[in-house]
Amino acid sequence: MKIAVVGGGSTYTPELVDGFARLGPMVTELVLIDPAAERLEIVGAFAARILSRYGHAAKIWWTSDLDAGVTDADVVLIQLRVGGQNARIQDETFPLECGCVGQETTGAGGLAKALRTVPIVLDVASVVRRRARPDAWIIDFTNPVGIVTRALLDEGHRAVGLCNVAIGFQRRFAGHLGVEPSQVTLEHVGLNHLTWERAAYVDGVDRLPDLLTSHLPELAAQVHLPEHLLTTLGNVPSYYLSYFYEHDRHVREAANGPTRGQRVAEMEATLLEMYRDVTLTEKPALLGQRGGAYYSEAAVGLIASLHGYDDNAVHSVNVRNQGTLPFLPDDAVIEVSARATAAGPTVLPINPLPPDLSGLVTHVWGYEELALDAALRGGRERVYRALLAHPLVGQHTQAADLADRLIASGRDHLAWAR
Repeated sequence: MKIAVVGGGSTYTPELVDGFARLGPMVTELVLIDPAAERLEIVGAFAARILSRYGHAAKIWWTSDLDAGVTDADVVLIQLRVGGQNARIQDETFPLECGCVGQETTGAGGLAKALRTVPIVLDVASVVRRRARPDAWIIDFTNPVGIVTRALLDEGHRAVGLCNVAIGFQRRFAGHLGVEPSQVTLEHVGLNHLTWERAAYVDGVDRLPDLLTSHLPELAAQVHLPEHLLTTLGNVPSYYLSYFYEHDRHVREAANGPTRGQRVAEMEATLLEMYRDVTLTEKPALLGQRGGAYYSEAAVGLIASLHGYDDNAVHSVNVRNQGTLPFLPDDAVIEVSARATAAGPTVLPINPLPPDLSGLVTHVWGYEELALDAALRGGRERVYRALLAHPLVGQHTQAADLADRLIASGRDHLAWAR
């Protein structure tokens, strides 16, 4: 199986390669693709050393030529960041000037990222369509995953969105329960970065109520929310829900220190220096602070299932709604637990969502529809309308101000705004 990684020059790529080296015997060829040639050379050479350390026989190579890299690929994994960390830092900064949370995947910052990212991902996908194998899968790990996956599916690509949030909860719940992670099946539901764990089944029994009783302090701390909120909801929200449930706290805290993007940029510089060391053959501990915990396990597991190596595995994926959430249209993209096979993911049954959850999902889905329209067609008014629809913005004066700041900060990456 040939796997092509678009954005392969990322400092996080060694985590992915480590997963293939440990868990991916079906991989025979791995190609890393990135326009940043110097950075790619450093990451690629380190990735080759990781494979060698594990004795993995896959051929690995790297290139800045997208056409060559994806030719005859069975899987194309997209993990790119348009504009790099500098653009992320802007996404996390300009909303604060309007009293709104600055975050790279939700709110105004998330919209800025979507506007830059969707056209580039669709360009990549058009090359994949021409050069990869006819039945190749595109796996999108590029944020905002839900919006990007919707764009890919609307263009007719064989695509699925991947997020690492659920696999992190699965691992934590399994540790608390003293069972293997594979024994825990989550009822994970919502939109990308707007999800809740509503059940945790072990041998057909929901153990989440037990966890909310015996491990409430740990669970609340992990998602940065108060214990009474989890008790009231009766579930465990994704930590991204803290931007909704405690918006003002995030705004206050962001005013007192560097953004996450600034910290990651410093970390990446250190990691690249470490990767230059030709004696380094395993991922450094610092990489664990980079984010994306268990991404490699999630990616390798999903790829294996989609190619028939493990038809019983359950994954957290972004797929068409197709009636799963009856209050959303069928063509909406949702994030849910699904059993993946060579025929594609099959969503597991879920219990009806209560009004507070379904209302928030519907609200953010409406924003995502408008965000995708703005990403595809551009225009200040489309940007303004998407911001107006977002529950973290809402007020028209803020939406107007944010629209102008967003366009000004991202003009270099928005062809329609130049």
